[in-house]
Amino acid sequence: MISIVVNEKRMDIEENSNVIHLLNHLKATQDGIAVAINSMVISKDFWKYEILFENDVVLIIKATQGG
Repeated sequence: MISIVVNEKRMDIEENSNVIHLLNHLKATQDGIAVAINSMVISKDFWKYEILFENDVVLIIKATQGG
């Protein structure tokens, strides 16, 4: 297990987890969101390749509509 921070909350996940594994663990949708790791936005095309490491800081932002 490794410890990461997701939207300002510390949590433990399995080692070698990628962004998709994290989203599945959180039961979060993969549509209409943006993901940043350590202040770097990760393109959705690379979520399956982006492995999370101890103390990574993840920000998940849900798109909203407004006017």
